[in-house]
Amino acid sequence: MINFSRAAINEIRRLKSKQQPNILFRLRVKPGGCSGWLYNISFDEAVKCEDQIFDVHNIQLVIDKESIKYINGLTLDYSEDLMGGGFRFYNPIATSTCSCGNSFSMNPSS
Repeated sequence: MINFSRAAINEIRRLKSKQQPNILFRLRVKPGGCSGWLYNISFDEAVKCEDQIFDVHNIQLVIDKESIKYINGLTLDYSEDLMGGGFRFYNPIATSTCSCGNSFSMNPSS
């Protein structure tokens, strides 16, 4: 369903080590950004009844039911370059992405 690169796993673990011990890694999609849909990642302590929890390389990943349909097959990567580091999203069902890579669009029938 969702794949993490080794670099993303390492960065999530590094960031998580600075949080509460039982913190969860949340990935969601919401309307916004320059392409229509915006990726949002955060740490969260709460799990809602509509959330699904996945174990990805011993990282507890929380995704709400609405977001799942937009990220099936997504690969989350992390890279650093001269302009700084950041997470990168590679979504096979996105029809286009903005230049920053944090928002995307899809066909209306998707």
